This record gives sequence, structure tokens and C-alpha cells, in this order.
Amino acid sequence: MDDAVSTLTRGADVGGLTTGAVARLLGVAPTTLRSWDRRYGIGPASREGGRHRRWTAADLRLLERMCGLTNAGMPPAEAARAALATVSPDTPPRPDERGSRGGEPSSHAPGALPVGRARRECRGLARAAVRLDAQAMDELLAASIDRYGLLAAWESVIMPTLHAVGRKWETAGERYIEVEHLLSWHVSSALRRAAAQRRPAAGSGVSLLACTPGESHTLALEALAAGLAQQGLPVRMFGAALPVEAMEEAVRRTGPAAVVLWAQSRSTASRALVARVESIEWGVRGARRRPAVLVAGPGWAGQLPPGARHPSGLAEALDALAAISQR
Repeated sequence: MDDAVSTLTRGADVGGLTTGAVARLLGVAPTTLRSWDRRYGIGPASREGGRHRRWTAADLRLLERMCGLTNAGMPPAEAARAALATVSPDTPPRPDERGSRGGEPSSHAPGALPVGRARRECRGLARAAVRLDAQAMDELLAASIDRYGLLAAWESVIMPTLHAVGRKWETAGERYIEVEHLLSWHVSSALRRAAAQRRPAAGSGVSLLACTPGESHTLALEALAAGLAQQGLPVRMFGAALPVEAMEEAVRRTGPAAVVLWAQSRSTASRALVARVESIEWGVRGARRRPAVLVAGPGWAGQLPPGARHPSGLAEALDALAAISQR
């Protein structure tokens, strides 16, 4: 059994687990678990003090079967009947329902995602994404950001799950596109909620963030925008495929301390664009200023403009922009 499941099972054997702990592992909203308990009898056999749900190892085996069936597309009512009919509380998971090591479902099982041995929150988020469970995704994303901070949540939970969904889409033809789109939307929403938690402090220079013309991948820039906002640093996020003329106008109107140009692919990375943005001036005669320009994203690999600053990740970009904006 994988590390996350075995840890929870040990806890369940000792004294039972809370609904919240089970939900985080399996990527199911706590309200969904309560609904399954109320409607279908897929719930904990005992309650602490007669009220609080406590899930035992036997309860978890039944719940894992229920989740496996709903992940495969079976309606909840039908899945509950099948789970109750085929899994008794004392029966361990069947070999064909588990991975070769008795842990995660195998990579060939319906709904399995190649998240490897990432955090249990990552596995839970992947499961919620496959089920298209919007509420569970929102709760898991918010909990991860609250618990680990935005930077660690992005690098250890969100990015691995996004990459897993992308790999699944690449190997499954047209399947899982809807999973990728829905997950991306909820990640974007979580990042914006995190960004709104703090007002920008006065006196710091603005960072202008934009994708290069023709570039539509924005999530990494959205994470950067949220990280800056959480530090109280002012930011203007212009999103996908900003035309050159609009970018020049935005720079002149905002007078940013720094401009970040994101390119996901080599085809959208342009050295000429970097030179053009670096040449933009504003301010009164005799005190003209220019922005510091940073290039970000894998598209710039192997074709960096001379002297270009190219942060290797979110943490380095946050540190660089913080230093520039506070000069």
C-alpha cells in the first residue's frame, strides 16, 4: 500500500480517522463523503461520542472501492450498490483493483494519473480532477495553499498534478482534455483568491507580467502574480498573447520597475521583442527610465537574449522581482 494510504490505515487501526483526513487523501470533498454516508450507507461504522465520524481501515477499504467505481464513470448510487455487494469490511482490496505493489491504482486503471510519489494532496487533487469534482478541487487547492504557502503548494502539489494530467492527455488521445481544462480553471481561481488576500503596499515598483504574442499558457504567470500580491508587491497581469503594440502602451502607461515575458514554446520566444521592450522609456526629460526585463518559461531555453535575466523557477522570480521593485 502506498505511503499516504498506509499512513491513514495505520491511523484508522489505532483510533479512526476524521472525514477531513480521508477527504484529503482521496480527493473527495468532505460534503461528498457525508452525502455518500447519508444516501448510500458508504460511511464510517462508528462515531466518536455517537456524533463525530471516525473512519476505520475497514471503512476505508469500502470507500476506496466506491471511489474506484465513480472514477470509472459509474453513477454514485450504482457504485454504492456494487461496492457494498463486493467488498465486505474484512476483505482486503483485490489484486486487480490495486497497483502491482498494492498502492495506487496501476497506470492502466480507469482514472489513474502518473503522479508518482508526490504529496498525498497531489494524489487527492488528481483523483478529484479525474472525477470532475469541482468542489473537491477548490477545497484541496485552498487547503494546500493555506497549509504549505503558495510557493510550496505550487511546486509540490499543483505543478505535479498539472503535469500528470498533461501526460495523461498526451497518451490517451482526445481523452482527459476536459480534465485538464477544468483543473486549469480551478487552479487559476485558487491563485486569484490567494492574490486577493493582501493589498499592495505603497512605494514599491510595479511588475508587469504578460505572455508573448501567440502564447496562451498563463498559469505559471498567474502563480507569479499571486506570489507577488501575497508579498504586498504591486503587479499588473495582462495574461495570454498580448500584442506588441498593446505591451508597449501598457509599459508606458504603468511605468513598471520590471516586465516579465513568458514563452512556453520556442516559437513564441522572441529576442526582438525583448530588445523592443527594453528600449521603452518614460518619465520627464532628464530623468527617463526603462524597465528591467525578465524572460520566463521553457520557450527561452537555448535562445536567451544577451544579458537576459531568466529565473529558473517561481522562487527565483519572486526574489528577483522583489529586489527590483523595492529599489
